[in-house]
Amino acid sequence: MKIGTCADPNAGQILKDAGFDFIEMGVGGALKPDKPYAEFVTELDRIQKSPLPCLVVNCLMPGHMKITGPEVSLQSIKLHLSTVCERAEAAGIKKIVFGSGGSRKCPEGFDRKKAFDQLVEFGKILGDEAEKHNVIIAVEPLNKNECNMLNSIKRTMDYVNKVGIPSFRLHADSFHWGMEDEADKDFRGASSLITHAHIATYKSRLSPGFEEADFTRFFSLLKQCGYDDTIAIEGKWAAYDCGFGININDPKVAADPSHLRKAVEIIKKYL
Repeated sequence: MKIGTCADPNAGQILKDAGFDFIEMGVGGALKPDKPYAEFVTELDRIQKSPLPCLVVNCLMPGHMKITGPEVSLQSIKLHLSTVCERAEAAGIKKIVFGSGGSRKCPEGFDRKKAFDQLVEFGKILGDEAEKHNVIIAVEPLNKNECNMLNSIKRTMDYVNKVGIPSFRLHADSFHWGMEDEADKDFRGASSLITHAHIATYKSRLSPGFEEADFTRFFSLLKQCGYDDTIAIEGKWAAYDCGFGININDPKVAADPSHLRKAVEIIKKYL
């Protein structure tokens, strides 16, 4: 299994030294879909110079670009997704995580069936673009505190199957999964679709090592699914000032990288 973390490309060397295999970035920072191509090329140069590859990006949709509800603009969505997938391919990025709770949340009072149908239409547009540009979409179930659509692995699996495009697959996140307390059989039922995973502690969404957390059940289910691909830390680094994403400009990171090594060691003991 390849171990990664959310990070800026400038942290590639210190993360590589700690035992990480790749970094995960945000779509806005890595691909700059709302910016001119020249700005993307500048960021692409930083990504390509990093000692660790950026294999995954997350935060696919900006919160203001709605996927459900009365304010959906398919024209804007199509342009955004086309740009994201095209630039992801150019950057060598293999997977795009589709969580985007603010964008996919069903507005209060809006018909939920219609919202689900809108999600399916969005998924088909996204899946077609992903197929065209050789990237894989990992649809992320989000806990009910963050979004009111696609909360469980089972419901999200049904959604992925409804879209029915090979590159449109499923994401497993220890934090969201733990919040929803899903049945093991539902996790195992999605085994053929899981393409990426996130890990963070269940209580406070911290990176491994900053509070007590037993990931035995989560990793056992991944193994039962035959999953052996990418997993990235998406949790706050409590000892640093950089939040979810490791950045070498945070002096605490360079001063004490031991937390990075410890996180890798914790994950490896479950593999």
